[in-house]
Amino acid sequence: MTTMTIPVGPDFIALQVRDLAASRKFYVEVFGFEASAHCPPGAVIFKTEPIPLALREPLRSLPEAGPLGVGMVLWIACPDADALHDLIVKRGGAILSPLADGPFGRFFVACDPDGYAITFHTARS
Repeated sequence: MTTMTIPVGPDFIALQVRDLAASRKFYVEVFGFEASAHCPPGAVIFKTEPIPLALREPLRSLPEAGPLGVGMVLWIACPDADALHDLIVKRGGAILSPLADGPFGRFFVACDPDGYAITFHTARS
């Protein structure tokens, strides 16, 4: 295998959602993400580093009911998982897995409106 055929790694992550406006509002108001001012039609891109995270209208049909992304694990770094957990709970967000210590430090799992399970963890310095 040549280096030209070896995958480098994630470069952009986009979650397809059923209702873009509702999901954008949730990610901003409950999870605390900051949306970019410049987004293409049908999508919202958040100011995340090093990899951009986006929500977008579906490219193909999604199931009408049930959680999306079953089996996918998305880890999002934050400065303080405990503080973010408390803020998400205060804002009405659903917690799927309580705060715990894991391989990447303190973490918890929260749920978005489409049922995506998002794992937030304290970033290592």
